[in-house]
Amino acid sequence: MELEKLLAHLGIGQLNPMQEAAWHTFRQATDVVLLSPTGSGKTLAYLLPLLDLLREGQPGVQAVVLVPSRELALQTEQVFKSLGTAFRVMSCYGGRPAMDEHRAMKAVQPSVIIGTPGRMNDHLSKQNFDASTVATLVIDEFDKSLEFGFQEEMAQVIGQLPRLRRRFLLSATDAEEIPRFTGLERTVKLDYSAPESSVSDRLHIYKVASPVKDKLETLYRLLCVLGNESTLVFCNHRESVERVGAYLHSMKVPCEAFHGGMEQEVRERALYKFRNGSCPVFVSTDLAARGLDIPAIRNVIHYHLPVAEDGFVHRNGRTARWEADGNAYVILHPEERLPHYLPDELTPFPLPETVPAPPVPEYVTLYIGKGKKDKINKVDIVGFLSKKGGLGRDEVGRVDVKDHHAFAAILRKKCRQTLQLIRNEKIKGVKVLVELAK
Repeated sequence: MELEKLLAHLGIGQLNPMQEAAWHTFRQATDVVLLSPTGSGKTLAYLLPLLDLLREGQPGVQAVVLVPSRELALQTEQVFKSLGTAFRVMSCYGGRPAMDEHRAMKAVQPSVIIGTPGRMNDHLSKQNFDASTVATLVIDEFDKSLEFGFQEEMAQVIGQLPRLRRRFLLSATDAEEIPRFTGLERTVKLDYSAPESSVSDRLHIYKVASPVKDKLETLYRLLCVLGNESTLVFCNHRESVERVGAYLHSMKVPCEAFHGGMEQEVRERALYKFRNGSCPVFVSTDLAARGLDIPAIRNVIHYHLPVAEDGFVHRNGRTARWEADGNAYVILHPEERLPHYLPDELTPFPLPETVPAPPVPEYVTLYIGKGKKDKINKVDIVGFLSKKGGLGRDEVGRVDVKDHHAFAAILRKKCRQTLQLIRNEKIKGVKVLVELAK
């Protein structure tokens, strides 16, 4: 398929300079390392030339893509599908039965498998697909995979792919030395890592003083001041995410918690509500620092500071993207010292004595109990909400359709009326449960 048609499926007019360079280089070089910040479009930068390497009618898995998280596997799968090609793709990750994925492999017969290293090893060791047909390997978020301790698993995956001809390695940061297990040879490096100055002009870092060691009240007051602006709160531990999330809920702050110990369905729902604007505050571990498709974040709050400078940079990389401005807030208690990677003096952000009430999001999220497997798509849902629910097109926000359910964002002020109007109504002749997403 021609590049113009692929971009048209995504509603994109043209590639950015990094993607343009990747498109030409990946098609010519044997092995490529691409360095580019989170949020710069790396997924599309490798999927487009990857498609150029795939051959229609060729049986078996032609390419394997390794990613460090379930969310990134799912997101990449969706981007691939949205390109509208004849090639089939599937994602594999922990948290669901490997046997179900094996059955799906037989039914889907994918040309590309996207998965986490551990789950990919599981399928390879059980010979659930023929490794000898795999000619191309992509490792996305390579630095994050190393940080998560996946080096051994990645080496094991590569050792089970005997006929690799092309390797693409993508990372937000450069490494002093690329590990030998990757097998990269005759490598071309594309370095589009953003100069610090280009980001620092648009990123504003503030210090928020907490009068006591427990920062919960200070965080609450800061969030009330920030209002409905999309805000990502980083904590260092899962237990802290749970504690902060529970406190904010008790104070009527609309927020979602997110960490690796949560069930996949709960994580997906939390992420969706943050993306569609029905929940402006997202409390997470560093799992949300990279690899998630979260557009247009205005504020990053460091409830806990990360141990290393890289962590601080990646967290802040969630805001001030492209040409947009963004803010980072560091909450410090009196006994806390600034780490070496921060200047001694940060701009103070004083909180007023009286703060406004917690923000009320403009949108709410509806849960719809049918999905793709029930032959329900976005057009069906938008039409249903418009015709049966009395909503205008500008009163329906983001709609995401999964295999067995869907989510739709609608204006909060229309929610009660809409739920009354669609009670006992059907979508495409099928009775469907529609309720506020929990």
